Amino acid sequence: MSSGEDKIVSNILSEAQVKADSIIQEAELKSKSITEDGSKKAELERNKILDDANKQSKMKYQQIISEAKMNSRRLELGTREEVIEESFKKASEELKNIASTTDAEYIDSLIKIIKEAAIEINGGDLIIHTKEEDIVKIKNNIDDIANSVKSVTGNDTKLDFGESIQTVGGAILKTRNGEIEVNNTIESRLLRFKKSLRSEVANILFN
Repeated sequence: MSSGEDKIVSNILSEAQVKADSIIQEAELKSKSITEDGSKKAELERNKILDDANKQSKMKYQQIISEAKMNSRRLELGTREEVIEESFKKASEELKNIASTTDAEYIDSLIKIIKEAAIEINGGDLIIHTKEEDIVKIKNNIDDIANSVKSVTGNDTKLDFGESIQTVGGAILKTRNGEIEVNNTIESRLLRFKKSLRSEVANILFN
């Protein structure tokens, strides 16, 4: 745990001990009020009061300790979630920056993304929707992409650009009749993979 969490738990432990001591002190005062006539009944009652007080103090102590551990765990998980979300946010910003350039790595990824979507649709007469700036980056590769898709699917494939879309990067592919669509924009892919990526990010950050 962090020093902040240690301090919280320490304070709660101190509070638990104070409450436990208070219960015992109250019981001792009550026991003294019983007339000490030396009778067996008085002694048994006194012992019972102290015994009950000890049991109550232990139960209260354990209850407070349990709550402290639970709250500490919640705090730790909440902090981890914030760090993970911040990591995804930074990754999204980095992807946005890369996609706004003519970086060769992004162009290769864009071609791969389009190819994957076209193969998923099983080729054919397809329309590509990308952001306006990406059209010029890949227009000279369209025929090569179509041929690659055909070699995998066995179906003649034609790719044309449709209306541009607002996106960080990536592409949406549709059949010309609009019946089938595959969203391979960066935003959509990140959302789809976020669940599996979350555990990987957590391992990198906290292990």
